[in-house]
Amino acid sequence: MKPDADLPTMRAVHASDFDFELPQELIAQRPLAQRTASRLLILDPRSGPAITDAGIRDLVDLLEPRDLLVFNDTRVIPARLHGQKPSGGAVEMLLERPLAGTLALLHMRASKPLRPGQIVHSAGGDVVVEGREEDLFRVRLPAPAIEFFSAHGEVPLPPYIERTPEAADLERYQSVLARVPGAVAAPTASLHFDDALLEALAARGIRRTTLTLHVGAGTFQPLRSERIEDHVMHAEWAEVPATACAAIAETRAAGGRVVAIGTTVVRALESAALASAERAADESASGALAPWTGETRIFIRPGFRYRAVDALLTNFHLPRSTLIMLVSAFAGREATLAAYAHAVAQRYRFFSYGDAMFITSRAP
Repeated sequence: MKPDADLPTMRAVHASDFDFELPQELIAQRPLAQRTASRLLILDPRSGPAITDAGIRDLVDLLEPRDLLVFNDTRVIPARLHGQKPSGGAVEMLLERPLAGTLALLHMRASKPLRPGQIVHSAGGDVVVEGREEDLFRVRLPAPAIEFFSAHGEVPLPPYIERTPEAADLERYQSVLARVPGAVAAPTASLHFDDALLEALAARGIRRTTLTLHVGAGTFQPLRSERIEDHVMHAEWAEVPATACAAIAETRAAGGRVVAIGTTVVRALESAALASAERAADESASGALAPWTGETRIFIRPGFRYRAVDALLTNFHLPRSTLIMLVSAFAGREATLAAYAHAVAQRYRFFSYGDAMFITSRAP
């Protein structure tokens, strides 16, 4: 990876290079009444950068008929569950990843450390701790993980939404294109689309396709090191199917843009592109995506060369997070931070239930 031109080149890149001041009141605690009512900041990183204020509905005019929208069709499951130790101590469980049979990897929080053999009582039966895998607990559930949490869990709202889940969250913290159960957090850029907007885009000749990346709770984990090179990314399961690869090939052949709807789509597509390049033994390969399935720990940060994505729709992300680094890798750090400063000054709504940013093209 080559260094980003607007980052220091004589020292390691630091998490503080991606910090910004965010007033607490700009963190959206609830969704707007309509999905398509969100504001849209348009960023062209090649022109100054050029920043324009618009709305999500303006995508119909911003996009061209040759463009392809790529959505993540993962479906959020009710992945948070509360339980008790036999002693009465409270335990909070959050599903990270289903495993074979009734095994699963969970985040578990309790007043005292949980050890192998520990039993946790829950509304759906006993959860048995079998061991640790890094920061996660390997457990045996009373039923397969998706079935168990779907029956007994609650919507796992992000930690910065400081309220208990409500009935409305079951529908609003879910994309209208959600199909494959397995995520514990929503691919939030897709929350801005409703059926009417999708129909309007299709009527204009703008195509769409889907892939799957099951978003894990690790997406909210802060960096634990000031040097970003020392950060170890969490793993997420993804599938880029043959249908998406064919749609992307057709779009490129027609001169259209591949527009990623959210950073999860970026992670999946760029993981598939790297896998395709490795199979071809040619690091410069960029056009022909091959179907790909697997776990990705890809860490996209300034210096990364995008291969699969030409434009990006994304919500606003946490300071010092891997996701603002991903956006900075696409638009450039200075352009990204300038856009964020504008969003704060103009009182945009931030994070999962907040507004969005459309980056029209990568920085040269």
